[in-house]
Amino acid sequence: MPGFYDPVWLLGLFLIPVLVGIYFWILRQKKTEAIRFSRLAFVKSTLGDAKKSRRTHLLFAIALAAIALLIIGLADPHIPLEQTREGVNVVLAIDDSGSMQATDYRPSRIEAAKSAADTLLKNLDTKDYAGVVIFESGASTVAYLSPDKDRVREKLGAVSARSGQTAIGDGLALAIDMAKSIPNRKAVVILLSDGVNNAGVISPDEAVTFAKSSGIQVYTVGMGSSQNVVLGYDWLGNPQYAQLDEATLQSIASQTGGKYFKSVDDQTLQEIYASLNQQITREKEETSIKNIFISGALILLVLELWLRYGRGRIIQ
Repeated sequence: MPGFYDPVWLLGLFLIPVLVGIYFWILRQKKTEAIRFSRLAFVKSTLGDAKKSRRTHLLFAIALAAIALLIIGLADPHIPLEQTREGVNVVLAIDDSGSMQATDYRPSRIEAAKSAADTLLKNLDTKDYAGVVIFESGASTVAYLSPDKDRVREKLGAVSARSGQTAIGDGLALAIDMAKSIPNRKAVVILLSDGVNNAGVISPDEAVTFAKSSGIQVYTVGMGSSQNVVLGYDWLGNPQYAQLDEATLQSIASQTGGKYFKSVDDQTLQEIYASLNQQITREKEETSIKNIFISGALILLVLELWLRYGRGRIIQ
């Protein structure tokens, strides 16, 4: 909401009507003095013609406007702008469990995920900070939160799929902890997974509670092909398929104020990440505009001096 950081200065605006009253009182006094001395030439010079009177009023009005703008500027007015001055902390939490080696996404799930995440990093605002967390049986940090997004992209490029299970809760909790490591900035986590939470020490529900208490939105992306993907075979020779727990990912996004996206191939994954920058809610900031008013006051004062004493003076 628009407002003032130092509204007490606005009391100075009450000086304006006082100055107006003094101004017209002085004019009346001058007229009275002129009549008292009864000198025609003095009366003419004091009263002046209507044109000169209007000029005098104009200069006084300019001076009053300058004073008013200066007082408003000292009150430090502010208005909300579309983007936070500090930017947004964006942390990517990427599943690198064994199932991410599957090749139903070209050239593989993990490479498609890295390529899509790289697209997002390139599209972030220059004031945004980015970081990367990966998770399988546990979670680890790939790139700490930083404004140097090229460095983060370089670290992301070195990620490869491992052989563990999927610890979504651990990955989300670590990402949240990173997102809030730089305070007083809006923070979001983008969680990508293709599996069911089946490892780790922190449950997805516990991670959601952590996110909510930290005020962090979580956007979730589920990777799941339209066809069943065989990941291997059990000891009896039965095929083991990759599974996607959409309900958990939808719940995480819904409870934290984020949004869930489902990707069925590498193309849809790219489309999702390309649009995520626009999905991030950027809070409005209260930005001071006092310099506008102070500059306006200075311009009016210079104008008043130029009209009074400069080449463009209007009073002879």
